[in-house]
Amino acid sequence: MAECTSIIIAMLTGLGAGMLLSMPVGPVNLTILNWASRRGFVAGMLVGLGASSMELIYCAIAFTGFTQFFEVKMIKTLMEVFTFVFFLFLGLKFLRAQSIDAPTEFGAAAQKIRARVDQKFQPESAFMTGFIRVLGNFGVLLFWIVLAANFLSRDMVADTLAAKAGCIAGVALGTNLWFCGLSFMASRQCGQFNEPALLRMERFSGVCLLILGIAQGIHIAWQLARHRI
Repeated sequence: MAECTSIIIAMLTGLGAGMLLSMPVGPVNLTILNWASRRGFVAGMLVGLGASSMELIYCAIAFTGFTQFFEVKMIKTLMEVFTFVFFLFLGLKFLRAQSIDAPTEFGAAAQKIRARVDQKFQPESAFMTGFIRVLGNFGVLLFWIVLAANFLSRDMVADTLAAKAGCIAGVALGTNLWFCGLSFMASRQCGQFNEPALLRMERFSGVCLLILGIAQGIHIAWQLARHRI
């Protein structure tokens, strides 16, 4: 019973994280809008499926490749501080976005890497286009490393294979729900996804990240105060 509960909690955690990470306007969402509006719902959905497939690979790497690394007390403490700064940085970045054309990568170096990956693979199919868009964005891997560390340290995802698989399944559901919904609306030429609406969604995700960052800061302060007592 306890194992089933931990799996359900992990799935819900992954679902929420997948939706939150997919919402900011970036190369993937803009590509889905472009393909769906020009070639229909299926084309946009395949772009999203390719993007979510690569994102799940990054998510799995974060959960399986860094678990023991986060068990070191010093590394765990440093990661908590980094998470606080990271969430505030991303939240402010999304909240202050002025255009949907602004890149969401982490600086010029990351943008150059993404451009080189696109140039090297030159995807033609809808699925591979979405897959390569995420493959070239190492910020996604960084984001999942940070989230995996926090989910595991707070028991939101139990340190078991079943719970981690449940979280990854939740991420798959969350990302694909968002991408399919975005593709459907774009293919129907609905006005909900004009530039002001997209900017509002990006700023909403920025607010969510700021709230998470503030919560992380409060947690760090509480831990410091408890150790001093």
